[in-house]
Amino acid sequence: MRAGLPAGCRSLLLLLLAAPLSACAHSPSFFQAAGPVAAEQRDLFWIVTALLMLVVLPVFIGLPYVLWRFRQGNRQSDYRPTWDFSWKLEWLVWGVPVVVVAILGVVLWTTTHRLDPYKRLPGKSEVRVQAVALDWKWLFIYPDQHIATVNRLVIPVGRPVHIDLTSDTVMQSLMIPQLGGQIYAMAGMRTQLNLKADRPGSYFGENTQYNGKGFHKQNFETLAVPSAAFDAWAAQTAQGDRPLDRATYARLSQESVIARPISFSAVPAGMFDRIMRKYMYPEHKPVSGPAGDEAMQ
Repeated sequence: MRAGLPAGCRSLLLLLLAAPLSACAHSPSFFQAAGPVAAEQRDLFWIVTALLMLVVLPVFIGLPYVLWRFRQGNRQSDYRPTWDFSWKLEWLVWGVPVVVVAILGVVLWTTTHRLDPYKRLPGKSEVRVQAVALDWKWLFIYPDQHIATVNRLVIPVGRPVHIDLTSDTVMQSLMIPQLGGQIYAMAGMRTQLNLKADRPGSYFGENTQYNGKGFHKQNFETLAVPSAAFDAWAAQTAQGDRPLDRATYARLSQESVIARPISFSAVPAGMFDRIMRKYMYPEHKPVSGPAGDEAMQ
């Protein structure tokens, strides 16, 4: 009679193995990469998984086999009372993990440096964005276009996007899983993130750092559009009649969850730096900047 797992056990095992992969398939993550950064993160995940399986699979396969092969009722199993050492087994037990760790070290070292979030991505016509973390929303400033949005990040397809981040409240963390990794935003500090979208689409973004009762609703849409459409959107937004002045920003920075994204047709120059500096030099009053900056002081 052939030994094996009962049909019910096999079904349960397959279900347990498939559940994590199905969850990844239905949630936004680097498994559905839409940019070069997320694609490399996905490839790294599979490389690391494959290398680790070289160590894990023999254990999961070999242990049940040993227990079955040398069970008490098996009279045909080998009995070697004088056996105590084998060079072949020693090389196998220690050699494979050493090789795996060495390969992992090289792969992770090189890939980690390639995936440095501060490293600029190749390409022309880089788009600059300044992200300010608020409770419980994200403010995105486009310094070159002199416009801003709340809870909607619009980027052109095929062009590198450089994001400077800071916070006007507690520490938060910005992440767009299908485009790249996460990076923290902290008051009085500037962090950086570089992304690129390979195809048009709407991608989920969120704050991954708990920051109070509105944390679970602090999500935003990243809209990747063709380059011409991005330029047209920026020009149209700049023609609006809703500037981001001092009073508007004061209301925006209060603890609240907004129902829909907001666009601002004008932003005072140097606004991002002033938000960051007020935590760096809290004992000093804001210094007047170029004309129009006084709106945010």
